[in-house]
Amino acid sequence: MNSFRLLARRSFTTVHPGTRPGITNGFIGAIGNTPLIRLNRLSEETGSEILAKAEFMNPGGSVKDRAALYVVKDAEEKGLIRPGGTVVEGTAGNTGIGLAHVCRAKGYKCVIYMPNTQSQEKIDLLRMLGAEVYPVPAVAFDNPDNYNHQAKRHADSLENAVWTNQFDNIANRRAHIETTGPEIFAQTEGKVDGFVCATGTGGSLAGTARYLKEQKPAVKIFLADPPGSVLYSYFTSGRKLFERAGSSITEGIGQGRVTDNLAPDVDLIDGALHVKDEETIEMLYRLLDEEGIYVGASSALNVCAAVKMAKELGKGSKVVTLLCDGAYRYQSRLFSRQWLEAKGLTGAIPEHLKKYAVLP
Repeated sequence: MNSFRLLARRSFTTVHPGTRPGITNGFIGAIGNTPLIRLNRLSEETGSEILAKAEFMNPGGSVKDRAALYVVKDAEEKGLIRPGGTVVEGTAGNTGIGLAHVCRAKGYKCVIYMPNTQSQEKIDLLRMLGAEVYPVPAVAFDNPDNYNHQAKRHADSLENAVWTNQFDNIANRRAHIETTGPEIFAQTEGKVDGFVCATGTGGSLAGTARYLKEQKPAVKIFLADPPGSVLYSYFTSGRKLFERAGSSITEGIGQGRVTDNLAPDVDLIDGALHVKDEETIEMLYRLLDEEGIYVGASSALNVCAAVKMAKELGKGSKVVTLLCDGAYRYQSRLFSRQWLEAKGLTGAIPEHLKKYAVLP
């Protein structure tokens, strides 16, 4: 094989080395097989390989496309929904967007309950995708008016409807055991030393951890956690759950409990990292400036955690994380000078990067 043919073959490599991408079967066929991107500047700084899985390149724009597909497939397999039925979910946004896409592709109606703290961009997008959206006050999970409980009650009130229950439906975790984990292992040719990401439902972390640990028991798995979440303290205090306190600029990550998706795999978690909002916002602007990658706050937090993990594992380590979604779903906040000032984050952005805060 000449060098040109070898280069061409490698350029098309995704999960199955040596294969070329063909025609996908609709929206659903395009979910997964996202690129694994080397973050060059951060890799050079740390002396490690910082690799980020470009989940914003899923057709619905986020990692949650995977979970959305699998919870609907699970409902179909169990006979919980029939053609023309309604899918109902409580979500901070991205799972809802993924579900709205999947429901359109499969011919289901979609109803979303979400905290009214989420970005307007997400709410608008859900409605443009045909979903019925109910923004409700953000209250604790043990409150009967929590958005998840309201979603369940709505589904229970309808014929031919299912509440997909993303937080405790382990079909979510299964999505990452069967797709994300195998993709990462193949893309790194098994030479992955660490995986780290934040968790909301727990599916991405737990499912990916389960697959990678089964393939390579020596791989280290870390959880990344924002302010206002209890999971960092849970893993660093001997598995004690404390009351939630504080909040974060990140959306869709952080948790006040151990979900059913995370619970089976807590023993696979080797460590936990706390990432401040100031670190997250600086990394978000750095990724845009240094790598040309335009991602949301949860993605930036994951990259912060990957850098911290690489420093713990030492030079030469290969650490993988997830770029959950793009910044366009949050741009009215993250690039607004007024919003940054109100959150006390202007000073966290290096002076040469403030030029990207172009919104009033």
